[in-house]
Amino acid sequence: MIVRSFDVGEDEMPGVGRRSRELVEQDFREITWEHSHVVVDDTGKVRTFCIYGAPSEQVVREHATRLGQHKLDSIDEIVGDVTPADFPAA
Repeated sequence: MIVRSFDVGEDEMPGVGRRSRELVEQDFREITWEHSHVVVDDTGKVRTFCIYGAPSEQVVREHATRLGQHKLDSIDEIVGDVTPADFPAA
């Protein structure tokens, strides 16, 4: 999971998303962009929580450098998933 803080406003995010997709499709075919959650705080700051499949952290960092307009807050490997159904009521 990649957490990013963007240097652009919410209205500019579609262009950033298109650029990210173009980079993946043209230059980083080893990356799979699964989905992203986008949040905007009270000040208008945009953050994303992105789920990517990639062979290494370095490839993700290279993609981020080429994308620009943001900083990486964290990159973490997801080791599992749970849902409420995994925790039935007693």
